[in-house]
Formats: sequence, structure tokens, C-alpha cells
Amino acid sequence: MTTKNPPRKKIPSLKWFGWTDQGKVRPNNEDAFLGLQFDARETHRLGKFGEASIETMDFAFAVSDGMGGARAGEFASQIAVEKITTLLPRAFKHSASGMNAGFADVLAELFSQIHRALVFVGGSYEETEGMQATLSLGWFTPGWMFFGHIGDSRIYHLPRRKSKIKQLTHDDTYPGWLFRTGKISEREAKIHPQRNALQRALGGSNQFVEPQVGAVAWERGDIFLLCTDGLVEGLYDGQMVEGLRAKSKNPAQQLVETSVKNSGRDNTTALVVQVV
Repeated sequence: MTTKNPPRKKIPSLKWFGWTDQGKVRPNNEDAFLGLQFDARETHRLGKFGEASIETMDFAFAVSDGMGGARAGEFASQIAVEKITTLLPRAFKHSASGMNAGFADVLAELFSQIHRALVFVGGSYEETEGMQATLSLGWFTPGWMFFGHIGDSRIYHLPRRKSKIKQLTHDDTYPGWLFRTGKISEREAKIHPQRNALQRALGGSNQFVEPQVGAVAWERGDIFLLCTDGLVEGLYDGQMVEGLRAKSKNPAQQLVETSVKNSGRDNTTALVVQVV
């Protein structure tokens, strides 16, 4: 009598797409984005698009919008994403056990160190004085996406069985609070005169950093979108869903180009992550 081994459970892969555009008005692009594959020993920078299994290595995706005079905003966003490439893999060594319980502390410390780096550089050179950056980071492990966020860039989740997209992060602006509490509509939030006035960011004169952190369980067919506020300027939630569900070679590029066509007043960046 022979027995058959049970079929091996297929491990999902992540498929990612990234795109950024300067827009129609800004003289330079102060947005930055990052894709990273890592474990305790290796770290790999990812290209603008690709696909890989999540069985043996974790993934991190992030977007950052820099602010400051001259080219300080460009430097700020680049520093924010570059710090992730060294700091987050270091934290992987502690994730073998109890990661679900300890991810908040890891991300809080990560944001704190990036904040200190921006404050140091901003105070060291005249051309980078007062530099600030938003940061929205998604850390993908088998079954979970841990996220950290500060500013008005965003992370969205579009579950496989749902037609409505959910914004996971909170905009650190007054209109963002008004919208979350139901006092204004999505359209009113887009045209509010204080929509670009940040209450919290990394760097600058901010003394304390308290990032929003959270965790989301994912399953096959789920889609995540990380974007800067420039994308939101030109797209409503329904248009985002259409773009994410469309059969496109690069949905991030399609979303960015549509947003820039509709608005284009700001730098515009999108990262789309699909569980396939």
C-alpha cells in the first residue's frame, strides 16, 4: 500500500509596479519611491516592476514626498527611502518570533531614526534647512502587511472580493480629519484651502514623531496602492479602483498618467502591489 503526500500549498507571489511623474507645474520631482526584498542576510533593491515569491524573503514598498526650498525636498525624500534599505533589514533579524506583536515598535524606531537623520542634515547645510518628508511604508510578510505612515501620502487596500477601496492611512492635515469624521465630502477635501498644510512630517522643526502604524491580513487577489498626494489630486476613489482592476501592463503608470492629465499640479507617484 502506498500513501501520497498531501499537495504542497502554493506560496503566493507579489507583483509590483511603480511610476512617478514631475507633473505640469513643479520644476523638479520631490517624490521618491522604493521597492525592497530582504532577509537577515541579503537586501535587494527592486526595479519599477517585477514579480517574486514571498516564501523566503520579506518585501518593503514605500513612497515619500519631500518638502523644502531649492532642492531640499528632493534630498529629504531620497534620504527617507534610502534609510529604509539599511534600517529595516536590520530589524528582520528580530522578526523570527513574535513579529506580529513587535512590528509597531520596529516601525516606530525606524521612523524616529529617519526623522533624526533629516533633522541633522537639515541643520547642517543652508540649502537643506528645514527639509521635511512624508513617508508611507508597507512591510509585506507571509499573510500580513505591516505599515507605518506620517504625512499626507497614502496607503490603500483593495480586497479581492470588494469593489470599494479602503484608505488605511490617515492624512495628517485638517481637511483629512474633517473627512475622516464625516464633516466634509471627498470632493470638499480635495479643494479645501488647507489640504496641503501638514500637521506632522519627518524632519523640519517637528520635535516628536508619532507615526501611524497598523497591520492588515492579505489574501490572493488583494491589491495595495501606495501613493503621494499628487495622485489623489487628480483621481477620485472610484477612478483608482477602475485603474487597479484594469488589465494594464503597468497599472501604476496608468494611474499616474490619468491623474496628471486631470490635474498635474504636483509631483505624482504610485506603487501598486498585487498578491498573485
